[in-house]
Amino acid sequence: MTAVVAAPASVEAVARQRLRRAARRRLVVVVLAVLVVATFAVTLMVGRTFYPPGDVLRVVLGQDVPGATFTVGRLRLPRAVLAVVAGLSFGLAGVTFQTMLRNPLASPDVIGISGGASAAAAFAIVLLGWSGTAVSVTAIVAALLVALLMYLLAFKDGVVGTRLILIGIGIAAMSRSSIAYVLDQAGAWDFAEALRWLTGSLNGSTWEATLPALVALVVLGPVLLAQTRPLAAMQLGDDTASALGVRVERTRIVAVLAAVGLIAFATAACGPIAFVSFLAGPIAARVVGPNGSLLVPAALVGALLVLAADLVGQFALGTRYPVGVVTGVLGAPYLIYLIVRTNRAGGSL
Repeated sequence: MTAVVAAPASVEAVARQRLRRAARRRLVVVVLAVLVVATFAVTLMVGRTFYPPGDVLRVVLGQDVPGATFTVGRLRLPRAVLAVVAGLSFGLAGVTFQTMLRNPLASPDVIGISGGASAAAAFAIVLLGWSGTAVSVTAIVAALLVALLMYLLAFKDGVVGTRLILIGIGIAAMSRSSIAYVLDQAGAWDFAEALRWLTGSLNGSTWEATLPALVALVVLGPVLLAQTRPLAAMQLGDDTASALGVRVERTRIVAVLAAVGLIAFATAACGPIAFVSFLAGPIAARVVGPNGSLLVPAALVGALLVLAADLVGQFALGTRYPVGVVTGVLGAPYLIYLIVRTNRAGGSL
């Protein structure tokens, strides 16, 4: 009799807990979105000349404001939009890999995808003398080829996450060596241009560079969001996901292609902004809490990271640094901590 009475109470408790988690998740997403919008607005207002919110809003709405039309509309607005697009893309793609492979180290900038794009871009700039669109296309193609190579090398009766990560880390090391060799061959001008691109920078952002990354986000972002439930099931293991009706290999291929596409186009637009895709997922997991998809929160965290790091790099350090330098300073200690924790846990994250 007691068991019969206790069962409904247990069900109600689980239901209440789920409702609380859902409410917390919605609140976190709203707060993150508000912070992204607020930081975006601050980015448009501050600089060598401060423009009040009213002037910025008029420029955004297409009105002519002396001084602000050029400074805000032609310089700050493309930079801020690219920061948001790149942050959303890096955050969304990074947490997709981490979720799919069930490992926080499975980030595109750790497993070699960003490194492959960077090596190809450096080769195009230094040894081929290319610039602009040609370099961007080279980076996109290289990222896709590196992802394909990783997938083929890791495939053996399916793709095992640990095997893919180890292969990716090896490819990342090869990419860094290739970049070092290419830069050693560079002249002063090509070296500066390649280094600026490799660091990850929003300097000189234009609508022409931003538009392809924005289109990629609009097209590929919904593709990844549509995989939310299958990816959540894959966190339980491939066998369990298959038992739940998930087509594991199909989901993995779709997710990899979409995530790599986001990384490729974002990297082509502003270079490989270090550790954004690596940090966005874990930060989102901390603020959202256990269970539930991290795709949307991680994307918003990525956008907030890039916007905030760009502001810090421009105005908080006495001299101006590219955004990739600031995110690198933030991400490197966390990577070391994660590796130390993994070692202490006997190689299990």
